[in-house]
Amino acid sequence: MKLKLAQLEAFVWVADLGSFRKAAERLSTTQPNISTRISALEQALDVTLMERDAGSVRLTSKGTELLDHARGVLKAAENFTTVAGTAALYEGVLKLGVTEMIVHTWLREFLRSLKERFPNVLVELTVDLSANLKEELFSRSIDLALQSGPFERQTSGWEELGTYDWVWVASPELMIPDVGKLSTSDLLRYPILTHARDTRPYEEVANHFRGRQNAAARLVPSSNLAACLHMTIDAMGIAALPAAMVRDSLANGSLVRINYEWCPDNLEFRARYDAERSPKFVSEAAILAREVSERYIAQFSL
Repeated sequence: MKLKLAQLEAFVWVADLGSFRKAAERLSTTQPNISTRISALEQALDVTLMERDAGSVRLTSKGTELLDHARGVLKAAENFTTVAGTAALYEGVLKLGVTEMIVHTWLREFLRSLKERFPNVLVELTVDLSANLKEELFSRSIDLALQSGPFERQTSGWEELGTYDWVWVASPELMIPDVGKLSTSDLLRYPILTHARDTRPYEEVANHFRGRQNAAARLVPSSNLAACLHMTIDAMGIAALPAAMVRDSLANGSLVRINYEWCPDNLEFRARYDAERSPKFVSEAAILAREVSERYIAQFSL
């Protein structure tokens, strides 16, 4: 029998993504190479697995029948590697999506640990808003999303990554008096630096001040939390930011904590993936992310 795992892998990815081009991108090869693998597989089996029509791909009845069996063969090969206990045998690309807060906290340690465990797995990194990562995850543009909630759509695989609280901070240059809890009117003497529009933290901040009488908030949203942090350090306004992101700035005195009665809801993070279709190393990476986040929270929680 002249079947090869690469042929079955190409078949599964073309079926899942509905495109030879996307499958080629996913497997870091060329579209002609994917076509060659599919043709060789069809020739070896003496069947037609899929039909192409005006750029679309449609499985034949035989292709639909064989798809789950192809997945089973690939899973069996992964299980063989797992039982062998040699993580170095895993090869492939992990398309990883993370939010910016992960970048500024424990992403570096996670990537280092991932490289040690899976030296032959390459990482393609996407940093984006959680809402965008959700769309990319369900379109299979990424394999693993390290993101914050809310999680309206559930995934078949996930690991809890803990929760992160928010704190109000400002530059000491603003010389905000230490008078106990700051009133809403005192707070709103300054621009309020926030996360991007259409994010849950922005909506919570906007709704909070909208619900206060005579509270005209000057909201300054930013799609980049690091930029928001730097603007706060430069005394361009007051901000509510994840405590984990401002730990060092509070320690070195470039920011001070502001005592205000309300903060946005804690951020709940998860590592989310498709447990039914993803390679084994994706679920292992999710578990590793949980372990790294747990160590970070235990060590650096304020």
